[in-house]
Amino acid sequence: MLRGTLLSSVVFGTLGRPPTVRERAARQAFRTAGFRVKERPDFRGWLWLHFVANAGLHSQGVRLGSLTDLVGKAGDLREAMRVTRELLPLVEARGVDLRRHRATVRSFRAPTWLTGPALAWLTAHFPLVRGNFAAHSDPEAEEPREICRDTLAEARRLNVPTPRLEAAEPYFTPGRAHRPSRPR
Repeated sequence: MLRGTLLSSVVFGTLGRPPTVRERAARQAFRTAGFRVKERPDFRGWLWLHFVANAGLHSQGVRLGSLTDLVGKAGDLREAMRVTRELLPLVEARGVDLRRHRATVRSFRAPTWLTGPALAWLTAHFPLVRGNFAAHSDPEAEEPREICRDTLAEARRLNVPTPRLEAAEPYFTPGRAHRPSRPR
């Protein structure tokens, strides 16, 4: 079953160059259709931050079974935020200037005693957020594990310490540990 959500805004950006005529036309088509266009001048950095945020969440989701199992769980979401925070030096090692992404970085550096319960509440009470987590409900899905493996491999390649992500490694490395089982 395919489920989706249509948001009122769309994110655009380029990779180190101005938008082409075709890319500007795409932006205009979305505006004409009533969407709010958000432009990210450092799109590469925005993508990297999005990727490490996913790695942080998935590191805990695979430990529990899936992202669905994180809904409403402040302690596990706190740990996901801690994993994401420890991955910020990896984003910098990839050449991203975190100062260009202050608002996003601030949310990852906020006290986890605050962000964990806030995320737990959001995932439990907002259908859009809960639906995003529910879309990742397959405990056997490879994508969350691959995101974690790729992130850890890149951290190791660049010699960036990631002890929290490494602690979750048994849950996303094939044959390393028992995966949580859920009744079908």
